[in-house]
Amino acid sequence: MSFTRLAVATAVAAAAVTATASADLVVGWTMPTAFPTGTGNVPTGQTYLPPGPNGAGVADQGTNTAGSQLSAFHTLAAATYTSPAGNGNQYSFSSNNWTIGDYYEARFSTIGAGTSGLSVSWDQARSATGPSIFNLVMSVDGGSSWTTLSASYTVLQSGGGSAPATWSTTTYNAIYTSTVSLGASADEKSLVILRWVSTQTTAAAGSNRIDNVFVNNAIPAPGALALLGVAGLVGSRRRRG
Repeated sequence: MSFTRLAVATAVAAAAVTATASADLVVGWTMPTAFPTGTGNVPTGQTYLPPGPNGAGVADQGTNTAGSQLSAFHTLAAATYTSPAGNGNQYSFSSNNWTIGDYYEARFSTIGAGTSGLSVSWDQARSATGPSIFNLVMSVDGGSSWTTLSASYTVLQSGGGSAPATWSTTTYNAIYTSTVSLGASADEKSLVILRWVSTQTTAAAGSNRIDNVFVNNAIPAPGALALLGVAGLVGSRRRRG
């Protein structure tokens, strides 16, 4: 790594730590590795856990990475899973051929995470023909019952004439980031399941992508955890180099 990149990484990390002084990361997915070709599309070097064959694997950051998983479910066999540009980092988790009820899913434990106010932050974008309306739902009893955390929220387009911006591997854009409280029911649970569920059927062929998924025990300043993820990714690459 060059001195310039190291300096940028250090500055980003310092800014993120300052902005999140009271936010401890429980789990975080920054998609640090491109998905290999073939069945499963699991990032190289990460462990895949069931259910379902299509996932971004175990969280790469946080205190509760063991047993965690970010995956996707699609009804159509034609659905494909790729790793295009992330929002301020190199990769994201993307899929296409959406039908109503298809979803991204995050599984993790909150044991030992404290009760200071769990929240989830994530970046999400779509193509011009990708689904734009989603619900964020949560289960703390293994999927027997679900609570809606965010109903009918809108996903912005990345790129194209009507898009407010384009996702870039080098520049984080806060307009694509959302943060939602999980509530006290998620405290000290061995399994919490979050699903980002498509409720739109008119754009089945298009793609939707998710990135910088962070669960933390205090609501951070907007975008701060994404910056922390970028800094961690750069630092990780330096250590591996």
